[in-house]
Amino acid sequence: MVSASRPRLLIATSNPGKLVEMRELLAETPWEIVGLPSDAPDFEETGLTFAENARDKALYRSLLTDVPVVADDSGLVIDALGGEPGVHSARYLDPDMAQGDRNRAVLTKLAGLAPEERTARFICHLVLAYRGEIVHETEGTCEGRIAEEERGRTGFGYDPIFLVPELELTFAEISPAEKDARSHRGEAARALASFLPDWRP
Repeated sequence: MVSASRPRLLIATSNPGKLVEMRELLAETPWEIVGLPSDAPDFEETGLTFAENARDKALYRSLLTDVPVVADDSGLVIDALGGEPGVHSARYLDPDMAQGDRNRAVLTKLAGLAPEERTARFICHLVLAYRGEIVHETEGTCEGRIAEEERGRTGFGYDPIFLVPELELTFAEISPAEKDARSHRGEAARALASFLPDWRP
């Protein structure tokens, strides 16, 4: 049972997969990790970089609550596509497209490319903000390549097509714990976790 005196930290995401990962990654900090309320207003991401979007989102959410806010912007950068989908990862090609269809569209775009031409990376930028001020920022990167087909049943987003070269497995084929140990969000969250124990609003 969570202590009533444990301070709360709001993770500003409507993506349930991201919230689960952040709860796991920050579990050892002295903070109670909470998600957005169901009636939270939407935030339109208009930044040109992951850092800009994360900062804008964190500052916006931090003005709507007295609780410190962590916002993330993250996505997939594919070299052969000139950096796409990048900051548009969640809405790439068509905002209303199902993620599975989006993954298959990416595979179609890369059809016929050799493994060494399918290099890609996930990037995550995290921003901690409180009452309209940025407190701390971290970033994580995970290098890999795009698989030739969807593989695996775990994870979310582009996980079924993102291959970890040293394992020859996609993020959707490894356990959540192993993904956290290798992922962009894991790297950024661990850096944030090392800051949180010594900070109070």
